[in-house]
Amino acid sequence: MAKAGLVSVVIPTFNSEGTLQKCLESIKKQTYQNIEIIIVDNVSKDKTRQIATRFTRKIITEKLGMSAARNRGLRESKGAYFLSIDSDMELGGTVVGECVDKLSECHRCAGIIIPERSVGGSFWVKIRDFERQFYHNTDIESARFFRLGVVKKVGGYDEDVTFFEDSTLPQRIKRSNRGPFCRVKSEIMHHEDNFNIVDWLKKKTRYGRSAVKYVSKYPEFSRQKVSMPARYLIFLKDKRFYSEPILAAGVLILKTLEFVAVGLGIVVGMRTCQTCKKEYEGGLRRK
Repeated sequence: MAKAGLVSVVIPTFNSEGTLQKCLESIKKQTYQNIEIIIVDNVSKDKTRQIATRFTRKIITEKLGMSAARNRGLRESKGAYFLSIDSDMELGGTVVGECVDKLSECHRCAGIIIPERSVGGSFWVKIRDFERQFYHNTDIESARFFRLGVVKKVGGYDEDVTFFEDSTLPQRIKRSNRGPFCRVKSEIMHHEDNFNIVDWLKKKTRYGRSAVKYVSKYPEFSRQKVSMPARYLIFLKDKRFYSEPILAAGVLILKTLEFVAVGLGIVVGMRTCQTCKKEYEGGLRRK
């Protein structure tokens, strides 16, 4: 039985010593204190585990991908609510309390979207932060806070895809018609001081290889995520986008590079898997 009011926070980690302490401290400082922390560590080689032991006894060490790690933590969760965050994220002080209050007030609501900000000193991080402002009420945003029972009923995250893997859980919930997602005002700060555009684009290329599976399995949600014109339209139709010309230009450059990188990954994915190619083309037709 889930413990009434308990919030299970699951955090996958891998060599996260640079950001994990700030993440865990932000959880301990929440105005809402009925929280359990579950760390799922991908066999880190640094001090990640030592840092984690200062904040929780629930530490699982297992070599898993991100979605599998989240699902592993999910299976250990004892709460009424489930929050999934990354190790480089810092919660605003009232995030958990606002989420619990919102779900307590709205019994129809299946989960909560928490606004995210990119934090860091580099130009590209400022670009990323500016970009995030335009995703409100779009399929780009993904809920992170859920009723645990709903999460378990839909099977958690989809472990077959890495492309937009964190969106597969809310998309499964939407498909099951278990209720709308609400939104809180408090924010998550995503620390991206180590953001490197070359590494970022390599990562997008790797993710692109599983885009063929993502489009075939989630065609109704993939349009804004995979379509370059649809993504640009989000920015260009919003008057606020033109208020910061340099940042706006940076967003368009960054998104163009990302789509090229993802496209390369898709090509590689379809060349190495003819079944994936058929599934991808079928998914595009169903969109």
